[in-house]
Amino acid sequence: MEALTGSCLQIPCNFRVKQGKEFNSTTTTFGVWIKNYPQFGRNPNNVIFNSSGTVSTYPMNFTGDLSQKNCTTLFSSLKTTYTDTYYFRVENEAFRATAACDPLQITVKDSPPKPRIEISGDVKEKESVSISCSASTPCPHSPPQLTWNLQPDSHHTMEENTDGTFTTRIQKSITLSHEHDGFIITCSARYPVNEEKDVKTSEERKTLSVSYAPKNTSVSISPSGRVSAGSRVNLTCSSRAKPPVSRFTWFKTSRDAPIKVSEGDFYSFNVTDEGVYYCVVTNQLGNQTSSEIHLTIEGGVDHLLLGAVLGGIIGIIVLIGLVVFVWRLKSPHPTAHQSQVRTHQTTRCGFVIIWNQAASTITSCLLHLFFYVESACWRDSDNRRRRRPLWRD
Repeated sequence: MEALTGSCLQIPCNFRVKQGKEFNSTTTTFGVWIKNYPQFGRNPNNVIFNSSGTVSTYPMNFTGDLSQKNCTTLFSSLKTTYTDTYYFRVENEAFRATAACDPLQITVKDSPPKPRIEISGDVKEKESVSISCSASTPCPHSPPQLTWNLQPDSHHTMEENTDGTFTTRIQKSITLSHEHDGFIITCSARYPVNEEKDVKTSEERKTLSVSYAPKNTSVSISPSGRVSAGSRVNLTCSSRAKPPVSRFTWFKTSRDAPIKVSEGDFYSFNVTDEGVYYCVVTNQLGNQTSSEIHLTIEGGVDHLLLGAVLGGIIGIIVLIGLVVFVWRLKSPHPTAHQSQVRTHQTTRCGFVIIWNQAASTITSCLLHLFFYVESACWRDSDNRRRRRPLWRD
């Protein structure tokens, strides 16, 4: 057993009597502790404690009921010089026996043992695991105080082990995510010593290694921007996953369904037409799709500009039509009065004709403007293409 200087050690102990031997539980029973060598007849100084009161060299006390064959002992105010091999002896009238074949090795240290961090469960994202920090408790009368960075003021429990020793424990259940990967759990154990006047501390750390499906998947293109038809383009797919990505798959969108075009994190090809590309990455725990990347060929029509111009033209035409329609609705119906009314009607008809001619003229001008902008876009693209060198290094 291991113990800490300035603290105590509870020694779990019980004995049984060999068959044929008689043990009288109704009479007074004494317990004896012997160090170093069980045959104390020649070395009486090896007897360091006797519950009869005759010897109390070491600060010991039987806490168990010897008459019930329970020899549990509390060893207090420990020093490193108490490190030794010990033997238990029982004395009950005519029955006297020493456990010479069952020695107890006690080691007293100045530094406390490190706590133990344990994780139970499948350590991968979306799984619930139980994480515990435990510390050996050689002196259950002054147990260690455990603290960790998972939860402040955690509830402590002290458990008795199958061998009669004790363990102090704190525990927490968490549902893992990829963000927990690489998280360092720190647990400290503070042992009170010297009648709780001082404290000795030990610490343990453990790094979480959480498996997760691909995250942060993205695509990059080189060269960026518009490219010339026939030039070479490189697409790169990157992702973060644990275990690492096992498969990269490239797709090109189409009207019917995406078309698989390549595999691997790097996709290089000669440009023949414009298109939209993306990659799908996969590992043992799942997959993730990247955002789309648009490949535009230099010299193509600027569809956004044309769309804006066309939309503006249509809007103006509709507006003119509405003005004419509203004006006609508000104009009075023709009457049967003679020339003055007809003159007035003729004037209004002339005004309608003027409006119609104006609308036609405006529409014609706008259409000319549309074709002018379109041709300007094409000319600008041609100029840029002519300015580019024919060959690249």
